[in-house]
Amino acid sequence: MAAEPQPRVEARIPLSRDRVLQAAIRIADEEGLDALTMRRLGQELDVQAMSLYNHVANKEDLRQGIVELVMGEIEVPSDADDWKAALRSSAISAYEAFIRHPWACSLHNATPRISDARMLWMEGVLQTLREAGFSPNMTHHAYHALESHITGFTLWIVSMPFDSREELLDMAEKFIPQIPDRYPYVIEHAKEHLEDPDPNEPTEFEFGLDLILEGLERRLDAA
Repeated sequence: MAAEPQPRVEARIPLSRDRVLQAAIRIADEEGLDALTMRRLGQELDVQAMSLYNHVANKEDLRQGIVELVMGEIEVPSDADDWKAALRSSAISAYEAFIRHPWACSLHNATPRISDARMLWMEGVLQTLREAGFSPNMTHHAYHALESHITGFTLWIVSMPFDSREELLDMAEKFIPQIPDRYPYVIEHAKEHLEDPDPNEPTEFEFGLDLILEGLERRLDAA
């Protein structure tokens, strides 16, 4: 008599720090940062919450780890031949990474320890500016102008009370009739939101970024 086949046992994927952090990012992206608890993370990975402490020291270490992974998604400027294009591409990469992970920008600002990934990006921006010919003082100001545009614009976008252009249009259509006629330019501005974006024009983020880079170029040429 033939032996009955034994049920196949699925091999459990070993737990690792990277696997824990990737699962944590999924939870934060889909459910929000407040949903990221050790218990919820254990459920996501099908393990006991206590076993997570073999890979992350505590909740602060967990949050630091996921911020560092997001920072690792950002392009480090490296094109020494065209400093404006290198910084533009890197800034857009940073903005897009923070938009993909809407919790990351505020957590990045609140995290006290500067991660290696963030340090690498800072070094790349500062080196690009210095090698372009900016003085140490102008590099200092230029760096903060770029970083504040990235983080400030991102925080403004992720705090908006809508998640899609369709929701924005719906809000604008309801809001415009409520604006008193004595504010004609506010009405005009609000109606601009109803216009289809021109694919040949820069995005709002890129528009501000270009103003900063063009201003820096004029300062460099005048130095």
